[in-house]
Amino acid sequence: MATTQLEADYLVIGAGAVALAFVDVILNETNASVIIVDREHKPGGHWNHAYPFVTLHQPSAFYGVSSKELSKGLKDEVGLNKGLNELASGAEIKAYFDDVMREYFLPSGRVHYFPMCDYTGDGQFHNLLTGAQYSVTNYKKLVDTTYLKSAVPSTHTPNFTVHEGVKFMPLNNLPSVKHKPAGFVVIGGGKTGIDACLWLLEHKVDPDDITWIMPRDAWLLDRRNTQPSMEFFKYSLGAQANQVESIARSTSIEDMFLRLEETGVFLRIDQEVMPCMFHGATISQLELAELRRIKNVVRKGRVTDIFADKIVLQEGEIQTSSEHIHVDCSASALTNLTIKPIFEDKLITPQTVRSYQPVFSAAFIAHIEATYPDNETKNKLCQVVPLPNTDMDWIRLTAAFLMNQHIWSQYPEIREWLLNNRLDGFSQLVKSVSQDDHEKMAILMRMRESAKPAMAKLQQYLAQIG
Repeated sequence: MATTQLEADYLVIGAGAVALAFVDVILNETNASVIIVDREHKPGGHWNHAYPFVTLHQPSAFYGVSSKELSKGLKDEVGLNKGLNELASGAEIKAYFDDVMREYFLPSGRVHYFPMCDYTGDGQFHNLLTGAQYSVTNYKKLVDTTYLKSAVPSTHTPNFTVHEGVKFMPLNNLPSVKHKPAGFVVIGGGKTGIDACLWLLEHKVDPDDITWIMPRDAWLLDRRNTQPSMEFFKYSLGAQANQVESIARSTSIEDMFLRLEETGVFLRIDQEVMPCMFHGATISQLELAELRRIKNVVRKGRVTDIFADKIVLQEGEIQTSSEHIHVDCSASALTNLTIKPIFEDKLITPQTVRSYQPVFSAAFIAHIEATYPDNETKNKLCQVVPLPNTDMDWIRLTAAFLMNQHIWSQYPEIREWLLNNRLDGFSQLVKSVSQDDHEKMAILMRMRESAKPAMAKLQQYLAQIG
């Protein structure tokens, strides 16, 4: 079979949210051509395999590509997100990314999209259905958006043994349950575990019929503090002021976390347990109240074996039965936490440059790629904010985030870009504050006054933890 020769300025591997956010800015800010290669049949990456009741856990206004709004500009009037900005469903997100590809990228004439294709390296890829071979030559940059690819429950292989006679499923399959089991055992304390528990409670499952295996408790973020409208200014920007003040005034790492909780930056499900995990999961106060209804929470470490009559954990065992449904929520959201330079020769490896915002990060990286000439400058402006796993990782990511914010503030061009990019979220809120609004100005002053002392305290704590 003959190999088809192709040319483009950018060869992008993957068609998930990060890839599309990057390409969107490249199309808007350059005249470059792009080839996108992806194994999935539709754009959207891991959203193609998401569980049917998944939603964003931050407002839709922060998600998608820079040039096309995802949010409808509405607040939820019912449910556990009531009173807060809408959270797009998985179905909405998949349709949105399909629209971005069909209505904007492809009609531009500068994007060529190859779904159902496997990239094998050195500009080579092939179609998984037909075997057709392709070779991309003379590309300016390779953009590897698969470096931080997500693990999802439906394609995840558990790292424990499930023995014969056990009813076991990913949370994707919960809507297919048609008969009442003896109970539900939710395995995993992260965001998918939270979503599984909330879905069960929403569908009137008795909380006493839910056993929640939680190897580690997590610090959580209050979704009210992420709202992008002026109505929530005292919560969103107020939380940022509370954060730097809590850090700056703390006397130890533990004291810092307790201050962050006291000032409303952090939440935890059980106030008697000091969390040691942090993944950046965001929940509402209503969701938190629901989760606290579940009393059968097992804190005996990770599962090693599930038998028909018992579950063996690292620190003990609990009873179960062949009539219980065991729900797998143990997949780690991200499979690669190793940091590498974003810009290397002809390779761009998108990673987070702002906490909790991978799509904003991809858009920002594309802007820096389009605007600045050398990799040294680009990497200075795109220092990686590490993805968190433990509570100590929050210290690392916050220090890196504050450093990036400081560096960006020194560049008028970057300040202007942030102000006009819809994914940034808060720059326009800050810009629109009137000098006569003393309450909001006081919040901004608290942020400015505590930023440097907070950074100094974080450096002190970083030296302690290594």
